[in-house]
Amino acid sequence: MTQKFIGTGVALVTPFDKKLAIDFEGLQKLLNFTAKGGVNYFVVHGTTGESATTTQKEKEDMLAFIIAHNPKNLPIVYSLGGNSTSDILKKIDGMDFRGVDAVLSVSPYYNKPSQEGILYHYKVIADACPVPLLLYNVPSRTGSNISAKTTLQLAEHPNIIGIKEASGDLVQCIEIAKHKPQDFLLISGNDVLTVPMIAIGGVGAISVLANGFPKEFQQMVRLALVNSYTEAQHYVFQLLALDSLMYKEGNPVGIKQVLARLALCKNYVRPPLVEASTILTKAINTTLASVLK
Repeated sequence: MTQKFIGTGVALVTPFDKKLAIDFEGLQKLLNFTAKGGVNYFVVHGTTGESATTTQKEKEDMLAFIIAHNPKNLPIVYSLGGNSTSDILKKIDGMDFRGVDAVLSVSPYYNKPSQEGILYHYKVIADACPVPLLLYNVPSRTGSNISAKTTLQLAEHPNIIGIKEASGDLVQCIEIAKHKPQDFLLISGNDVLTVPMIAIGGVGAISVLANGFPKEFQQMVRLALVNSYTEAQHYVFQLLALDSLMYKEGNPVGIKQVLARLALCKNYVRPPLVEASTILTKAINTTLASVLK
């Protein structure tokens, strides 16, 4: 099971049309493009997929579409998290998991729970979830950190198979890598830290940039996984300047502007996000010219 999630997972955007309805034609283009580019699995309804502003019905419809139109029958990770443990348990109880290979669940946000609260939250979710669970640590969004000690305690749960680590704290990641069970997956949640993460024991990334650069990103990951770090550096340096622009006006504003430039989908996002500003668009277009040459 865990072998499915070694390599590059793409954190799919949710394409919208001018009326901000889901653009399924754009979604099909994106699935084809990223699958052809060599990504290893799809991640659906994460932050990059604007899960905060899509309805439950839209989430169900989009997941069903991806399952039915999966170009290479790639594994699917479904994002299912929140700040109410009981609400997540209800969603698990009412969900059809056919076609879903694992769940990615973000640490509770806004509540700022203690480490004991985080332990309890994940243990009861893992107990209830019929598919394997990936933890997701992103303190910049949640307001709290899953400590290395807590991650390692949760790694002992038979249904918790890994963590998407987006703390940006490499020392914390080293601590996890040093003490984790051998089959527990340490996955980078920061695109430009993916190669260093692999160097200390990571197995790949769940990536924003892989929406627009699947070939380049998966090549970077593949090379790092076989210890070809000098060759992997080429891709790190190629994508570095672009990565910094992806989050200047909120995610997925930047990557949707890239995808619009590549004619894969429009750049529409749902409020309170707004489309990329003229300044950001110009910066992205300029940087794209150098990346794509």
